[in-house]
Amino acid sequence: MLPAAAYAQVAADSVAVKDTAAIKDSSVKKELAGRQLVIGADIILPVRSYFETQRKGYEFHADYYLHGEIYLAAEAGWGSSEVDYTDLKYKTSNEFVRLGFNKVLLPRENPTDWGGIMLGMRLGAASIHRNPVVYTVIDSLWGNSGGALGARQFAGYWFEINAGVRVELAKGLLAGWMVRGKFLLNNKDFKDLAPLYVAGYGRGDKNSVFDINFYLSYAIRWKR
Repeated sequence: MLPAAAYAQVAADSVAVKDTAAIKDSSVKKELAGRQLVIGADIILPVRSYFETQRKGYEFHADYYLHGEIYLAAEAGWGSSEVDYTDLKYKTSNEFVRLGFNKVLLPRENPTDWGGIMLGMRLGAASIHRNPVVYTVIDSLWGNSGGALGARQFAGYWFEINAGVRVELAKGLLAGWMVRGKFLLNNKDFKDLAPLYVAGYGRGDKNSVFDINFYLSYAIRWKR
């Protein structure tokens, strides 16, 4: 009788532990069902734009927690560039938008932890305006000659693979960085005097570029 009673007690304890774990797991999942909207901006671009004369850019971002550590992401901004050489002068400006998602790689044990290591993808598009172009053909034999090209409006499209980290500095205040590999999809449209810089993408004369953003953001949270 004693061995049977001891076995029954052990079995009951085991069931109780499993039930407690299940309740805890259920509680964590319930907490994770909350919602979060993050809004922020790149804090380095305004500083760079202040000191650089040839390129300027400003960028804002937002992401929304969907489920399973997946965040829908959107980024937008604007910028300009200026080519000011002895034999070539023109300016460009553009607005851009990027849409995609981020995935946090490691599941969180604490439902209040909204940071982590992220991987993501984006599709980007930019509307680019190039001002009239003034150029000079330098020829020591026949003499220099000049000319001009009219203004032009065109678009840019690219694909991105992203990786980054985000941490919570204080309640609702987030900081992080994102490394981006960008691949131009319509490079033929950039063959004719590409912009020195396309805000949201980078060097207009490159089919692929790599850069990094540093974000400061604020999170708005609510229960589902």
